Amino acid sequence: MLKKSLVLMSVAAAFYAQAQDVSVIRNTVDAYSSTPMVGSAKFNAMAGSNGALGGDASSLLTNPAGLGVAISGEISGTLSVSGNKNTSTWAGSSINYSKTNTDLGNVGGVLTFPLMTETGWKFINIGVNYSNQSLDNYVESPGNSNLVYDFDTNKSSSLGGHAYNRYGYLSKTSFGVGANYNHSVYIGAGLNFFNASIDQYDTAAFNSLQNGSTEYFSKQNTPYFERSSGFSATLGVIGKLNPNFRVGAAIETPTFWTIDRNYNFYNDANLGDDMAYEGRRFTSPLKATVSAAFVASKNFSLNVDYTLGLTKPKYRVDGGAETELNDFFKDNYKNLSEVRIGGEYRIQQFRVRGGYSFVSSPFDALTISRFNDAGTSSVDQSYNNLILNNRNLLSFGLGYDFKSFYVDASYQNITSKYSNPFLRGVLNGNTDSAYYSPGNIVTSDSYAVSDVKNSRNNFFLTFGWKF
Repeated sequence: MLKKSLVLMSVAAAFYAQAQDVSVIRNTVDAYSSTPMVGSAKFNAMAGSNGALGGDASSLLTNPAGLGVAISGEISGTLSVSGNKNTSTWAGSSINYSKTNTDLGNVGGVLTFPLMTETGWKFINIGVNYSNQSLDNYVESPGNSNLVYDFDTNKSSSLGGHAYNRYGYLSKTSFGVGANYNHSVYIGAGLNFFNASIDQYDTAAFNSLQNGSTEYFSKQNTPYFERSSGFSATLGVIGKLNPNFRVGAAIETPTFWTIDRNYNFYNDANLGDDMAYEGRRFTSPLKATVSAAFVASKNFSLNVDYTLGLTKPKYRVDGGAETELNDFFKDNYKNLSEVRIGGEYRIQQFRVRGGYSFVSSPFDALTISRFNDAGTSSVDQSYNNLILNNRNLLSFGLGYDFKSFYVDASYQNITSKYSNPFLRGVLNGNTDSAYYSPGNIVTSDSYAVSDVKNSRNNFFLTFGWKF
């Protein structure tokens, strides 16, 4: 049998004993609480750092006041090629998986309207921006022949592996207006409309010790399929302290999500195996961004952004599941922060750009009961990188300005390392988070935990027209 933990688990670990899936927690943070940051190739080359510079439609991703900086109309489209590689290691074995997606990553445009008045107001500009990114992510962890489950006296199987498999996308469409006062103060506002699609699978494989056949198990209430829409608003301001220094600030309201959810359930006393539907309401954190920029001349500029989440994720309570989720985030969620640094240097018509971004870990240290690497016993262990962790981004890019037309290209490398819990599933009383196949049930009081290294390599190509 899978050895059961006899240690007293912490409050955080006790949460996992309920019916919630680890993937629900992960998606709450890195899908519904994040914002698509796929802008133009210029924006991406500077790691998304433009909060005090502005000038194009990508400003709607950070500070809508940047629309007011524009002095000419512009439209652009960006092709995105995103590569995602996960390496999962456990008990001395590793599994690599890579996937590449090609898509329309960004479309943006700005219309400028000079104000022929004697007041200080110089421009009123309107901007539209569409940003799209893939949520596809496949994490397959190795099995362990020492971790054996006895289904009955004549049938035993060892863990053959586990996979979290997510398909989907996240998009953000923004409409904004920006104003220019005396070329020294810029204000802006934006409305943001989100759409998300998530198909999530949680699957364990067990290999028969009798004949070597493989049996696949799905966690209770998986796979699940979510189609979601959300809304937020943004306000921002940029001020020139002098010709060389600018500061900016922006605030984005929580995103108010409506989530339509279908999921598979198993072994119900009345319905057996079937599919159910539910609607959820979710509110992402309120976010604030402060920025500073140094513009040495028309040939060099440097920008720094700092974004901080001011509140915590929260579900509307329609039942016990939402209460458990809210309790978890209340006790264990750390307000996310991100630092972005980006710069551009111009050599006549050529543009050279680079950037760096750091996103903090979203969770406090979490203690869980886990199997040791040999799979023979359980221990109580604390992790400071469970489920998700810090993320580092490096970027650079090149561009060429043909006056009316321009072409930009950029590359991003994004890395993160985290501990990946899986396999825990209990079945007692009203709690059911076990794993099911058509003929068998797997329960476990403890997690297996693999170490995952995630690396994303993204390429962007933008064609733009100024008018």
